Amino acid sequence: MLNNLKNLCLLDGVSGNEGKIAEYIINEIAPYAECYIDPLGNVIAHKKGASSTKKRVLFDAHMDEVGLIITGIKDNGMLTFSCIGGINTEVLLAKRVKIGDVYGVICVKPIHMLSDDEKKKLPEKDNLLIDIGALSKAEAEEHVEIGDVAVFDSDYVEFGDNKIKAKAIDDRLGCAILIDIIKSDLPFDAWFSFTVQEEVGLRGAKTATFSVDPDFAIAIESTTACDIIDTPENKSVCKLNEGAVVSFMDGSTLYEKSLFDAAINTAKNIGNKIQVKRGTSGGNNAGAIHLTKSGVRTISLSIPCRYLHSPECVIDKRDIESVRDIAVGLFEQMADDRI
Repeated sequence: MLNNLKNLCLLDGVSGNEGKIAEYIINEIAPYAECYIDPLGNVIAHKKGASSTKKRVLFDAHMDEVGLIITGIKDNGMLTFSCIGGINTEVLLAKRVKIGDVYGVICVKPIHMLSDDEKKKLPEKDNLLIDIGALSKAEAEEHVEIGDVAVFDSDYVEFGDNKIKAKAIDDRLGCAILIDIIKSDLPFDAWFSFTVQEEVGLRGAKTATFSVDPDFAIAIESTTACDIIDTPENKSVCKLNEGAVVSFMDGSTLYEKSLFDAAINTAKNIGNKIQVKRGTSGGNNAGAIHLTKSGVRTISLSIPCRYLHSPECVIDKRDIESVRDIAVGLFEQMADDRI
């Protein structure tokens, strides 16, 4: 699973440009499941289990990552851009980016040139530029076009006490977990969606879920862990190495209490750690999934992740198995109509 996570994180797939991710996933799962790509770009898979199900269950993870789109080229060769997905201004400053095979740096004024007022505030995001080393608009146009997308240039690194650092862990980790589940022996048939454009409005999940038409769904995600220095306990949201994160509410979903309780009990029964998300902001594909057709009973399981939507997302390896095992345990109960 970690090998797939590394390979997926090192691929580039900003929202609307998930083709490389889809190709990788299909190559991994094709021997184990029937799969196809729908018109929006979602990868839909059906895995045969030991027996048919009483209820149809969908596992979901999104393929896309946050990034940038080039909106203009200035006379001096610098590039203007907009964000695709939610990225804080402080995350962008002086970061390395890639536009295809072209490397660049997001410009930032050196501290020696800042006025006292400028030192007290961040620059306006709309005023930031990408420097690709070009000296003129004509030179830049030889390498970059308006509408090209840029991604953070970041390596996959294992470090410290079971930690992993990479871009796009949100939600390539979910994709890696789904691949691992597909490759395993399952007691019941299962459906899977690797979806597009989550970061810009949960778009792929809408069409994928409509196509599969499940009774239940399990969204596998990453969620913000703010367990860092000087953060009060009630503001940390969740912590690394404390297991899977289950939510009772977020910005797009009010989760069903019986499924929330089932997640907690499943973790206890299999001896895995689980933690409740201490916060209600944000959202994920569950928001689109649970509203599809006449409604889908949906739960979200997440891995705690520091520095989400940045080039340097950090997770703990020990939380990965927790998310996977609890998801499979919930699936078995859902498929057999025991929840």
